[in-house]
Amino acid sequence: MVQHGDTDHAQPAQPDTAMSANLPARLAEVFFTALRLGVTSFGGPVAHIGYFKAEYVTRRKWLDDRTFADLLALSQLMPGPASSQLGIAIGTLRAGKLGGFLAWLGFTMPSAILLILFAYGISTVDDISDAAWLRGLKIAVVPVVALAVWSMAQTLAPDRTRATFAIAAAVAMLLAPGAGWQIVVIVAGGVLGWLVLRQETDQPDEGKPRFGRAFGIGSLALFAILLITVSIASETVSNSWVELFASFYRSGSLVFGGGHVVLPLLEAEVVEPGWIDQNSFVAGYGAAQAVPGPLFTFSAFLGSSINFAPALWLGGLFALGAIYLPSFLLIWGGLPFWDRLRSNAPFRNAMLGVNAAVVGLLLAALYDPVWTSAIGNAEDFALGVVLLGLLAVWKLPPWTVVGVAALGGIMIDAI
Repeated sequence: MVQHGDTDHAQPAQPDTAMSANLPARLAEVFFTALRLGVTSFGGPVAHIGYFKAEYVTRRKWLDDRTFADLLALSQLMPGPASSQLGIAIGTLRAGKLGGFLAWLGFTMPSAILLILFAYGISTVDDISDAAWLRGLKIAVVPVVALAVWSMAQTLAPDRTRATFAIAAAVAMLLAPGAGWQIVVIVAGGVLGWLVLRQETDQPDEGKPRFGRAFGIGSLALFAILLITVSIASETVSNSWVELFASFYRSGSLVFGGGHVVLPLLEAEVVEPGWIDQNSFVAGYGAAQAVPGPLFTFSAFLGSSINFAPALWLGGLFALGAIYLPSFLLIWGGLPFWDRLRSNAPFRNAMLGVNAAVVGLLLAALYDPVWTSAIGNAEDFALGVVLLGLLAVWKLPPWTVVGVAALGGIMIDAI
């Protein structure tokens, strides 16, 4: 991929071998730019993409609009967190694979550290289910996820066919919950999309320089091998670290749509086996709404809350690395072949079906575990309505609404 426009200002889309002698300066620039975004980017994946465009395209001119759109499309069609993968792709084009890693590190670590600290905090509470602020935090997740379902449905299931896919996926998950059935639903969405849906595809631009095709093939092969082997190993090897890696690697590999869609997958992976209780799970997800950066750092909270590591933070970082490893392998594997992928009609149609199915997965998760664990009476519902109004009508950022929710929980408990 190369830029279409002023090449004096847009230089990143070059092979790694063409990197200039000022690579250390570029790496530092990539890291600190991403770090600033990681500290200030509130609002979820859609908002993150807006921040990225303003910073990388408009302000710094590292790439032009067309290249940005290409990378965004690649990130959205691959499983995993779209905004984080977009950052990895931009960092890779700017300063090579190490640049991609540093772009991820800067954007991800601020929220990961905050959520690990939150895990330390609630680990000191004897019975977290009795905490009044937790009651509000759990209620806050309801409108956040409800709005995510609505927004994603408008984008990913805008017509009758795809809306039907989403409804069928939701019904299937409500009747047969569990991580195994989630995989079946995702695969079924892809097959139905391939068979039923039709969409015009972009034509590839000829003459674009390729980079790292061998590395790309190796990355995609490693992604597939790990996905198969860790799942087998987790069933045959009695080792907590292997099971933890398998659970989070699977979640990072199968989440199409990113962000809130990771909720049902992680719930099936860590709550159903009894690694973490439902109250702590929902509390951590509520806290993830109050910090900047990607929602996938929720994994750092979960890893820190599973008490088998010698230190809580070690489990958090391990889970964080496991859930993000597929993103690196897929982005580095897909970049050299993106022109072919986006011009392949069956692939695009299958992805349309997958994206519609994940709307249904999130809709089912809105009921269980989000609604069932948060709304217990009329007072809870009333607070949820208020929070929905603050988010949808007054357009307040989620982190402020989470603060209001915690106060609301304390007030309800005092009544």
